[in-house]
Order: sequence, then C-alpha cells, then structure tokens
Amino acid sequence: MTQKTRHISISINASFDSVYLYVSEPKNLPQWAAGLAQSTVSKSGDDWLAESPMGLVKIRFVPKNNMGVVDHDVTLPNGVIIHNPLRVLRNHDGAEVVFTLIQQIGMSDENFEADAAMVEKDLRTLKEMLESK
Repeated sequence: MTQKTRHISISINASFDSVYLYVSEPKNLPQWAAGLAQSTVSKSGDDWLAESPMGLVKIRFVPKNNMGVVDHDVTLPNGVIIHNPLRVLRNHDGAEVVFTLIQQIGMSDENFEADAAMVEKDLRTLKEMLESK
C-alpha cells in the first residue's frame, strides 16, 4: 500500500554549488530547518544528533555527492526511522530544493498537513538566508 506523498520545492537565486554545500552540511540545520533541528547539531559516529520538536533525534545523511542528493534518515526517540528524500537541482544560474514528504503509517491527514507546512516554512527560511548572502 502506498502512502500519501507531496513534493515541496522552492527556487533559490543562488548557485547550485553554494546551495548544495549549505544544505548538505548538518551543522547548518538549526539555521534553516527548525522542523528538524532546534539546537546545535553534534556528530556521533556516522550520525548527527539534534534536539528537534520530536525530542532528541539521530540523523544520517547520504555521502556528499555531485548529484545534489541530500537524503537523510531520521531516527525518532521511539526508534522509528523516517527516510527523507531531499534534492538540490540545477535551475539555470540558480537552484531548486525539493523535499519529498511521505505520510508515515498511522499519521493523520492533519499531522501530514502540519508537517508539510513546517517543511514549506523551513524552505522559505533557507531561500531567505541564501539569497541574502
């Protein structure tokens, strides 16, 4: 059975390279991804630890690459792992950031919409930050 998904994207008037480098650096999460990291992100082995709205989470990113893939798994405090597809795409001289939100099993439609709104807010924050540099 498939779950509801939504691709949430934003165009950023900054180079692909600069956007990818910023988005793929876990230490930058608290500056733009309040839905995931609300405090300092610290390294723990292959993972990153962050205080989130859900409690202390463990984050594992795919290795750095030249394709703009910034997928990451988030392990919630209860042990559930959520896969988060995230891409930075070339868009002429700028970039497009696309997050794919997947409705988790047992997640209400209301919580899915709340998560979508949080992702949209985080992407707007990212855009404002990178375009003001």
